[in-house]
Amino acid sequence: MPDPLVIATWKFGEKAVATALPMLQAGKPALDAALAGAQTVEDDPEVDSVGFGGIPNAQGVVQLDACVMEGKRLDCGGVAGVEHVKHVAALARRVMEKTDHVLLVGLGAQQFAVQQGFPLEPLVTPESLRKWDEARKKQKARSSAPMKRRKGDLVPPGTFPSDSHDTVTVLALDRSGSLAGVCTTSGLALKLPGRVGDSPLIGSGLYVDDTAGAAGATGVGEEIIRIHASAFIVEAMRAGKSPQEACEAAVQLAIAVALRRGKHLARVAFLALDPKGRFGAACTKGTAFPFAVGRKGKVELLEAKELGLE
Repeated sequence: MPDPLVIATWKFGEKAVATALPMLQAGKPALDAALAGAQTVEDDPEVDSVGFGGIPNAQGVVQLDACVMEGKRLDCGGVAGVEHVKHVAALARRVMEKTDHVLLVGLGAQQFAVQQGFPLEPLVTPESLRKWDEARKKQKARSSAPMKRRKGDLVPPGTFPSDSHDTVTVLALDRSGSLAGVCTTSGLALKLPGRVGDSPLIGSGLYVDDTAGAAGATGVGEEIIRIHASAFIVEAMRAGKSPQEACEAAVQLAIAVALRRGKHLARVAFLALDPKGRFGAACTKGTAFPFAVGRKGKVELLEAKELGLE
């Protein structure tokens, strides 16, 4: 069996990895470790795109999305548009374990959370409200400014704030050789109320299969949903591609689809882990996607390969 390994999106993924790795080394299941790691980010008010302290939607309300999946039996669960529940990744796991459903949304998900003993609590902080107000002003300024595009740049400067849509996705491989993943976010800042991105959608923001691999996504969810990115990456690994090759293929597909639609491609990034303990990550040019890796008792931060128009 390969050594336990865990990877997570963005620099704040270091916290998730630092929590999950000792659990994996102690023999805990991959899903337990990945969930515990993701929850450390949900609890951190300084991470303004996940959980507590996330930047609110257009009406000033924090709505959270999350999903979980384990690779042995393909069990999975998700929640979307949840208000006043901090640990939505844990709630997604309850959907997986306590219901016959895969996805609960909005008020129904909140009511289920209460039935399961989750407390209802405020998710905004003074700092997140300040950032929300600043983001509204910047959005208004961007909407009135002409769009500029550099040669080879799919993302015109200022199209999306780089810190407005950063999901934490955690992928783990345990001592038994099983894979699991967790994806959780507060979504795109200033989103329309009820907007759902890729993060709670199995196959888009997350997909895990012990027979092929695990993959997760971060960035602007609409582009990730459009190519069913995580399932695409896992199936590419099943077909023989390495995790790195599969992530790069997903980025190239996202670029091709954007060009086909005649649209600018918003920033997206992907990471993957296979049953052998190999991992990979790639992103669109200009995204600057760091990801955290935990293995052999060590946590390190690496940079994903950037791909774009030549």
